[in-house]
Amino acid sequence: MSARPPSYTALYDPEKAALGYVPPLDTALARAREVLEEKATANIHDHDEMLRAAVSLEMLLRQLVAALEAEGRA
Repeated sequence: MSARPPSYTALYDPEKAALGYVPPLDTALARAREVLEEKATANIHDHDEMLRAAVSLEMLLRQLVAALEAEGRA
């Protein structure tokens, strides 16, 4: 049985979306806190708002992990 390609586009493709810039840890952490506060008031019943929140938080989490790795903490 051969593997079929997914019928959707994944949120993250490491071949296409590699981080070119890794912010310093304090910058990544500050930005993560800002976006967490901003997205905390999103309307859970609004599909578009939830999608925007999920994408923003996923991107920031990747930046935060990259910053931790760059500092040798992960």
